[in-house]
Amino acid sequence: MHDDRDLVEARLKRVLDERIRPAVHAETVPLEVAVWHAPGEPVPVSEGLAAAGEPIAVGTPWGAPWGTSWFTVSGTVPARWAGRTVEAVLDLGFDESMTGFQCEGLVYRPDGTPVKGLNPRTQWVRIAAPARGGEHVRLHIEAASNPVILGHGGFRPTPLGDLGTAGAEPQYRLARMDLAVFDEEVWRLVMDLEVLGELMPQLPADGQRRWDVLRAVDRALDAVDLQDVGATAAAARAELAGVLSAPAVPSAHRISAVGHAHIDSAWLWPLRETVRKVARTAANMTALLEDEPDFVFAMSQAQQWAWIKEHRPEVWAKVTKAVATGRFVPAGGMWVESDTNMPGSEAMARQFVHGKRFFIDEFGIDNEEVWLPDTFGFAAGLPQIIKAAGSKRLLTQKISWSRTNTFPHHTFLWEGIDGTRIFTHFPPVDTYNCSMTGGELAHAARNFKDKGRARHSLAPTGWGDGGGGTTREMVAKAARVRDLEGSPAVTWEPPAAFFARAEAEYPNPPVWVGELYLELHRATLTSQARTKQGNRRSESLLREAELWAATAAVRAGAPYPYAQLDRIWKTVLLHQFHDILPGSSIAWVHREAARTYEAVAGELTAVIETAQRALAGDGDETLLFNAAPHTRHGVAAGGAGPAAPASRTSVRARDGGGHVLDDGRLRVEIDGRGLVVSVYDLAARRETVAPGQAANLLQLHPDFPNKWDAWDVDEFYRNTVTDLVEGVVESTGDGSVRVTRSFGSSSVTQVLSLAGGRLDIETEVDWHETEKFLKLAFPLDVHAGQYASESQYGHTFRPTHTNTSWEAAKFEACNHRFVHVAEPGWGVALVNDSTYGHDVTRTVRADDTGHPGTTTTVRVSLLRAPRFPDPETDQGVHRFRHALVPGATIGDAVREGYFANLPERHVTGGARVEPLVVVDDDAVVVTAVKLADDESGDVIVRFHESRGGRARATLTPGFACSEFVATDLLERPVGEPRQPGAAIPLSLRPFELVTLRLKRA
Repeated sequence: MHDDRDLVEARLKRVLDERIRPAVHAETVPLEVAVWHAPGEPVPVSEGLAAAGEPIAVGTPWGAPWGTSWFTVSGTVPARWAGRTVEAVLDLGFDESMTGFQCEGLVYRPDGTPVKGLNPRTQWVRIAAPARGGEHVRLHIEAASNPVILGHGGFRPTPLGDLGTAGAEPQYRLARMDLAVFDEEVWRLVMDLEVLGELMPQLPADGQRRWDVLRAVDRALDAVDLQDVGATAAAARAELAGVLSAPAVPSAHRISAVGHAHIDSAWLWPLRETVRKVARTAANMTALLEDEPDFVFAMSQAQQWAWIKEHRPEVWAKVTKAVATGRFVPAGGMWVESDTNMPGSEAMARQFVHGKRFFIDEFGIDNEEVWLPDTFGFAAGLPQIIKAAGSKRLLTQKISWSRTNTFPHHTFLWEGIDGTRIFTHFPPVDTYNCSMTGGELAHAARNFKDKGRARHSLAPTGWGDGGGGTTREMVAKAARVRDLEGSPAVTWEPPAAFFARAEAEYPNPPVWVGELYLELHRATLTSQARTKQGNRRSESLLREAELWAATAAVRAGAPYPYAQLDRIWKTVLLHQFHDILPGSSIAWVHREAARTYEAVAGELTAVIETAQRALAGDGDETLLFNAAPHTRHGVAAGGAGPAAPASRTSVRARDGGGHVLDDGRLRVEIDGRGLVVSVYDLAARRETVAPGQAANLLQLHPDFPNKWDAWDVDEFYRNTVTDLVEGVVESTGDGSVRVTRSFGSSSVTQVLSLAGGRLDIETEVDWHETEKFLKLAFPLDVHAGQYASESQYGHTFRPTHTNTSWEAAKFEACNHRFVHVAEPGWGVALVNDSTYGHDVTRTVRADDTGHPGTTTTVRVSLLRAPRFPDPETDQGVHRFRHALVPGATIGDAVREGYFANLPERHVTGGARVEPLVVVDDDAVVVTAVKLADDESGDVIVRFHESRGGRARATLTPGFACSEFVATDLLERPVGEPRQPGAAIPLSLRPFELVTLRLKRA
């Protein structure tokens, strides 16, 4: 019996591969082909269509890396094909295993109308059904010779990821350019056999159903004449009709198939190529919707929709028509499928503001579902942002990639730091590129963890990452398993329909509290430091630009740069895509990002300076403009005035070598190696550095993960470490100490100084290592079982111990501006201006009396040096700023984090500037002050409770305010307008996020 099964399955594979599939397009005639290779970057469609090509033969190499070639194919349908379905089969030289990661094309008619995309799994273009015979065929193909970055050797360093190093060697060889008869009956036989062949291995080995299917397949293969497949296809299909018509059992798992093409907005290709990938995929999907009445396709990322509208208006016309039918569905409601760990509070909010507003403005569609299948973990502050944007559901798949622990649910409520709960689904099919194979469907049913309580799951179906989308073969398979014994039952429907059904059948799902940590891809918190610094700096500059431009508009009547700020926000949000900000894209992407961030900084600095000059007026007094949400040097938050004198620091020689810094609040000892051996809190009479340890310790680890170089750091990296302790120490003469070190091919210069009770450390690294990981360590004399890490609109707690595998897996985690460790009554904050990755560990030591003491070591991750996909990752000079704040409460950590990221600005003038709004409780942090996006002139204020407790405060407008109303993130009212008195009373729950619209009188 076992041999029978093996024989039939082997027979099926060979007959399909060698006889039946080739018979789908068995009758062919060659097309004539000409080609024009565009010089440099892609040209407008009109130019490509008009270009004069040279003849090219099948088999000829073509396509330098990242080039564009315009092929023109022409021919005549033979008269003998009249009444038959005719297609062009256009193979650019595809490797069928790599959809979306190689050459691609978009087919146009001579009038410029886009027809459909070409990729390894969709090489056909319908010419006529039926043909008359004698039709003249002429098509143009905009072909992109994108090089294969991933594959052919795996995660190997390659020069192909940057235009300047990729070379000019042709990447592909033209394979097939034919007109062909499409034998639909043979194609349907292929679909029947594939579905049954994939179903068989999933059925019980000795069950009747498996044997019924096997015998039917065997009979069908007997019915096929291998020399005349077309003539015998119908007879073969008849042998399969019985087993294909057997209905699914009533208890079968139910799968909602959603057509999908998860297109990375940049990854192993640059942004400009994604613009074309999206157009190709959208053209394919609109065509498939016309052919398949049950099919539904969902596309996320408003940025990608905007690209189609801007760059491919002909495709946009098809898309808008399909949206109107309800079957081409805007999904997700975000500008891009961003990383959610690293974007700051306001940036995360604006992802939804700009994404949802695009779909509302263009289509009148307000998405309630958040669509993030491939994001590398989810910060605990996200649920209330989703709710504040007017959404209520989340889909992701990536958590199934965790390597240590299996997440216990597929459908559940996710609870964030403020108590907000979001209905969440992880597709048990465990892929966002489902292709409707029997193995995938069976895995979804077996894997579904909520059996007995729920029976529905979702399957994002189509080729993604590099695009392509759903194929006609996937749709055909879904039709066959709509109601098929032994298979889950599959139905095409939009995400909203699935979620409505899932919520209805599972009214009390389990609750998961806190972050959704991905136990993989932890190194994305550190890779490509310049990109991360560009993001953080841009976020800070946008805060300043909005604040000062709004203040200047209200106080001085200056124009508010609505359009400019809108455009810059969208640029910054685009670069938070989950392969750009995480540092996992090719060199081209990150070099381009660096230039973009530089331009953004220049524009925003000009906006800030223009507004501040308008506010400062004439005069020769030095004014401090304070954009931080806390009073600084006597200047109120959001205001400007003369700064109070700063504290002075004394520097003296230290016994045994080194220096001692003292500002009356801290006494810091830096030894002769440049290591900080003591940070003494004078008021608390408490040492910060653990006994016998040294802080400001640079540590170098080897860094060669098992896979996913730019993405991963594996736990074994800790097994080997080199402490960088040799250095030259000198006083700078201005109250600071400079330390210089050399190691490998690299060098470090640090400047240590005191400022208002904190130890500031400025680090410059000239980095020329490969496959190394650089950390900066602070062993603290603190007994802490957990620590706080800043996230969006608050902070989350993580354990310092590893009691369970869940805790041990978090050996590298994300923070924003601060990490805080504390015992009751005394704590320490470590703040930063641009780093995210860190680790916190604890060790137990014995003191002089033999009693145990705990050292809690906080280490920030500075730099890595992976070689894939960018072989030159992070080479060159980098600058970081950190500050150690002894005696810090959570409130102090929040304040000092903002101070580190929003440096003081000094402007000469004569006019003090009163803030637009004042909040009388530092626990309530204002994250945005701006003018309303509708250009009404209303003032928008966004704030949250920052310490994890209750807060009662008052907000006082610094201008005449006729009414105020609470709004969602899109500035839409969520309550009734109220008349303010002299101040607006506030009562906030822990971490509660609030947006107010203040109407100017």
